[in-house]
Amino acid sequence: MADSERIVSYTAEELDEMRRRGETYTDWAKVDALTEERLEASIDFEEEGEADLSTARASIPGPQQQFTLSLDQEVIDWFTAQGIGYRAKMNAVLREYVNAQKR
Repeated sequence: MADSERIVSYTAEELDEMRRRGETYTDWAKVDALTEERLEASIDFEEEGEADLSTARASIPGPQQQFTLSLDQEVIDWFTAQGIGYRAKMNAVLREYVNAQKR
């Protein structure tokens, strides 16, 4: 694992304590008050987009090679905000771009 990547696990009690201390940007009272239907309806599909499964295909990824790349800070911030697996998401976006260019 790279030094820059950190995986952290918390117990439910630790998460509750972090919430009590205000270490969150989520309005949990508002979220807790939502029904499942309202929660689903609140997802912004315009921003996120619907999944286009027509071009999806299952495949086993090939071997990967480490490569240093300079990216705009805004791009890095957006992907890292996506959470665990952000590097795989970056790779998937680049792979889709390459596949689109080949077509």
